[in-house]
Amino acid sequence: MRGDGLLTHDLDPHEKGPQDECGVFGVWAPGEEVSKLAFYGLFALQHRGQESAGIATSDGKRISVYKDLGLVSQVFDEATLNTLTGHIAVGHCRYSTTGGNNWENAQPTLGATAEGTVALGHNGNLVNSAELYRMVQSRYGRQTRGEMAQGNTTDTALVTALLQGEEGSTLEQTATELLPLIRGAFSFVFMNEHTLYAARDPQGVRPLVLGRLERGWVVASEQSALATVGASFIREVAPGELIAIDEEGIRSTRFAESKPAHCVFEYVYLARPDAAISGRSVYESRGAMGRALARENPVEADVVIPVPESGTPAAVGYAEESGIPFGQGFVKNSYVGRTFIQPSQTLRQLGIRLKLNVQPAVVSGKRVVVVDDSIVRGNTQRAVVRMLKEAGAAEVHVRISSPPIKWPCFYGIDFASRAELIANGAGVAEIAASIGADSLAYISAEGMVEATRQPRTSLCTACFTGDYPIPLPTEEERGKDLLEKPVSTPALTPDSTLDPEERPGAVGGDPGPGSSLEDLLTATDRTPL
Repeated sequence: MRGDGLLTHDLDPHEKGPQDECGVFGVWAPGEEVSKLAFYGLFALQHRGQESAGIATSDGKRISVYKDLGLVSQVFDEATLNTLTGHIAVGHCRYSTTGGNNWENAQPTLGATAEGTVALGHNGNLVNSAELYRMVQSRYGRQTRGEMAQGNTTDTALVTALLQGEEGSTLEQTATELLPLIRGAFSFVFMNEHTLYAARDPQGVRPLVLGRLERGWVVASEQSALATVGASFIREVAPGELIAIDEEGIRSTRFAESKPAHCVFEYVYLARPDAAISGRSVYESRGAMGRALARENPVEADVVIPVPESGTPAAVGYAEESGIPFGQGFVKNSYVGRTFIQPSQTLRQLGIRLKLNVQPAVVSGKRVVVVDDSIVRGNTQRAVVRMLKEAGAAEVHVRISSPPIKWPCFYGIDFASRAELIANGAGVAEIAASIGADSLAYISAEGMVEATRQPRTSLCTACFTGDYPIPLPTEEERGKDLLEKPVSTPALTPDSTLDPEERPGAVGGDPGPGSSLEDLLTATDRTPL
C-alpha cells in the first residue's frame, strides 16, 4: 500500500502552507551500505518533501532504482534497501512544483547517456522548462523517450533527457555544457555508474552542502542529513559549481559566475532549525526574527506561545526580547499524518484539531501573543485564534516572523496563487479582522533580512517584494502543469516565440539531431546565458 504522504507542517488540511519542492542526498562510499545511508539521509530531509521518495544505487556496472509515493519510511523497508547495492547512491524526497503528484513524477529520474545511464534528483524549480522542452524536441523529435515517454511531466525529466549528450561525450562534459543553459533554481545530485555529481544554480537559491565520511563523501540539501549519517560538514556547494566524486577523488568545475540570491524563506520556514545556510544558523536567525518582531511590534500580554513547530524559535526570541513569559500553549500530534486511514467527514470538519490541541491551563484568562512564521490564506491562523478564545484566552495577538506574502514563488516553493494570498488583497487591519485576532503585526523586511546576517543583495525576497532575481518567462511558459499540457500548446511547440522585446537575438531553423546543446538553444529562439 502506498503512503498518503501527509506528514507535513500543515495543521489545517484545507490550508496548504508553503511547500518546498524536495530534498536531495548523494553518497559515494565504497564498502558502505549506501542505500541505508541514503535512507537515513532522506529521513533527515523529510520536512522538505512528503509526496514521494526514491533511491538509486550503482555497483559500478548497473544502476538500480526504487521509488514510490509516500514518506521515506513508508516507501522503503529493510528488504527493499538490501536489494539496492553498490558504492554510489542518489536519494530524493519530493514535493511537486512542476508536474503533478503521481508515481511517474517521482525521483530520482533515470535516463540513457552516451556512455551509460544517469540517475538525477532535483531540488528547486526551473523557469525555462518550455525552452528546455523545445530543445528536447529539436534533438529527438516529437517521439519522446525515457521517463518522458512514460508520462513524467517534470522539469527534472527534461534535464535528464538532455544529459544524454552527443555520441562520444561523457556525462561530465555534457553536464558542463548543459548547466549554463538552465535557468531557475536547481540543486542537482546525479550519478552514472561510476561517478557522483552535485551542481547548484548560479544564484544558489536552494541549499546544497558537501560532507566527508571516513570512507567517502556525501552531498545533501542540509547539514542535518550529514550529521544523521555521521558525515562531517566540509563546505557548501558554491553557486555555479559542479562537483564530481569518483575513485580519483573530488574535483570542482565552475560552469557559471556566482550571483548569490539565496532564498530568505529557507531561514524563515523551510530549512530545519539545526541547519546553517551561508554560515548562519537557521535557529539563531529565527530567534533574531522573533526579537526584531518584539521590538517592532510590542504589545502588553501575559504569555507568548508558538504555533508549533516552525514558529517556536521566533516565539522564544519574542519572549526573550519582550520579557513576557514563554509557554507551550499548543500540543501537536506529530503522528496524525503517519496513518493510512483517512478521517471520516466528521473528523475532517475538525480540521486543525486533528493535529493541534490547546492547553487551557496556559492560555485561559490570559492575554496571549501567538507567534507563527507566515500567513498564506489565513485559514490556519483563523482556526488558531478561534481555538485559543474557545479555551478562554482573554485576548489573542498574532505576530508573524516574516513580512506579508504577496507574490508567488517560481523557484521551488509551491505557494497559493497570487489571488489566494490573503495579504495580496487585504491590509493588516483587514486580515486581523478576518482571522478574529485582537491585533496582528508582521516583521519588517529589514528586520527579517537583518536576522539572517546576509547582505540584502545576496538574498531572494521575491515572495515578499515581487523582485525576482532570475527573469521569468511569459505566463504561458510557466506554471506547475506546463508539461502536462498537450504538445500542440503554443508554449511547447518548437517554433514558439515570445514577444520580440523579451526574446532578443532570435534565430530560426532546426539544427538536427547532431547539433550541440548551444545550437539547440539558439534554434529555439533563445540567446544563451
